[in-house]
Amino acid sequence: MKDYIQERVVQMADYIIAHKCTIRAVADVFCVSKSTAHKDLSERLPQIDHDRYVLIAAILADNWQERYIRGGAATKNKYMG
Repeated sequence: MKDYIQERVVQMADYIIAHKCTIRAVADVFCVSKSTAHKDLSERLPQIDHDRYVLIAAILADNWQERYIRGGAATKNKYMG
């Protein structure tokens, strides 16, 4: 794996840990696709730093559970004005 990819993966992981944000949000900040962000954090991060991966996995699991709530709130806001 190239050095710049490893640096990006670690920076993305640190950003998610600091801001508790979603894959979509971190992809926007780092100007990569959601697919790239997901691959970086789910496949590459465990090879680079397993301890960070454990923290990221917990945050992403919480985001996964909350996605229905966020989606419902967005729809409500859309129609309520």
